[in-house]
Amino acid sequence: MRRSTLSRLAIAACSLSLLAGLAPAATATAPASPSSPSPHPPSYKRVGYFTQWGVYGRNFQVKDLDTSGAAAKLTHVNYAFGNVGPDGRCFTGNIPGEADAWADYGRPLDAAGSVDGVADTPSQPLAGNFNQLRELKAKYPHLKVMISLGGWSWSTHFSDAARTPASRRAFVASCLDLYLKGDLPVDGTRGGAGAAAGVFDGIDLDWEWPGSAGDTDTVFRPEDKRNFTALVHEFRTQLDAYGRSLDTPRRFELSAFVPTAPAKIDAGFDVPRIMRDFDFVTLQGYDFHVSGERRTAQQSALRARDDFSVEQTVRDWLRRGAPARKLVVGMPFYGQGWTGVTGGGDGMGQPAAGPAPATWAQGYEDYKALKKLADSGAYTVHRDHRGGHAWLFDGTTLWTYDDPRVLRTKAAYVRARGLGGAMFWSLDGDTADGELITAVDRGLGHR
Repeated sequence: MRRSTLSRLAIAACSLSLLAGLAPAATATAPASPSSPSPHPPSYKRVGYFTQWGVYGRNFQVKDLDTSGAAAKLTHVNYAFGNVGPDGRCFTGNIPGEADAWADYGRPLDAAGSVDGVADTPSQPLAGNFNQLRELKAKYPHLKVMISLGGWSWSTHFSDAARTPASRRAFVASCLDLYLKGDLPVDGTRGGAGAAAGVFDGIDLDWEWPGSAGDTDTVFRPEDKRNFTALVHEFRTQLDAYGRSLDTPRRFELSAFVPTAPAKIDAGFDVPRIMRDFDFVTLQGYDFHVSGERRTAQQSALRARDDFSVEQTVRDWLRRGAPARKLVVGMPFYGQGWTGVTGGGDGMGQPAAGPAPATWAQGYEDYKALKKLADSGAYTVHRDHRGGHAWLFDGTTLWTYDDPRVLRTKAAYVRARGLGGAMFWSLDGDTADGELITAVDRGLGHR
């Protein structure tokens, strides 16, 4: 997944991040543990990422998950992101580009901005997004909140943290202390031991990528594949032990965001072994092509010949031993765009001058903005019905994206293949009335 060191540029960085994860592989063609979930979960998972930085420029607040109707339709909210320090520990603080404790638990919300309609007070130990997530869970008891660790920019120190048994134990313990036990650093009246206890229901690992290149400063080693497997098991072991130690024992979930490129999978993921410990994984289902490329192309096709696609990604994970019920398909709430497109026709597969202008970052636009372009009449909506993807083209600028019609097709595919559900990056890209999440929710229904 994604995280830029500059909040308002986060989305541009994340688009390019997944291109980097795909490019090297462009020509590449067990019994469950006692803690594993039931083989027949009652409902498809609907996992949405909430971005820490979205509360600023985008002004997308936790309360919007309530007012849009999204919270009622989601099973999981993944909070993006938590960081890993040079010492191999989970940490937070107010460090530009590295951590934002103010957004997490310091920022007070007034009554109008709060899920429960009550203003935060100066003396309460937990405010910000964490407190709003706690209020959201109180209103929607079915909802689980996961802390997602890493992302594109914050995977820098994963390899070091996973390198030895001692470093893995210390890393995992630090993450449980900070997020599950809720022992936050004291900042004025905020934080303290147990301040965030009960906010998070599990951990989502977003290491991009074990065993292969990620962001420019992200360390990777050949032994990452072995170490990642051991790290996942260490998380499962400590999560289970902590859950059993509580007065009311409970299970904490463990998930991960995983790549589409076969070379990336093989370099870093011992699929049969890690899937024993994961409750589910979310598959990269977008950024198959991005606006930094010289030709327009699909970014999230369901099917494609001799190219990346959702179907190819699912097939590659199944072939390597992943259970279908633990595979959750990633779906984009944004589009990739090019401008200066030449060659005529419908614009797809044609040369382009560069990324298209957009609201937050060139070449990347939220669905809610693309919907307005489609409704304006200035663009024509084109569809590849077999491939299961759509794009907008006005003769010069092209945007490839998923609209409700595409997402309904993908939801039907999830049902037909017996997969685990759908994941969305990211929730702030949807319309104010949750048009995209509603389409997927209706398409998935229940098992």
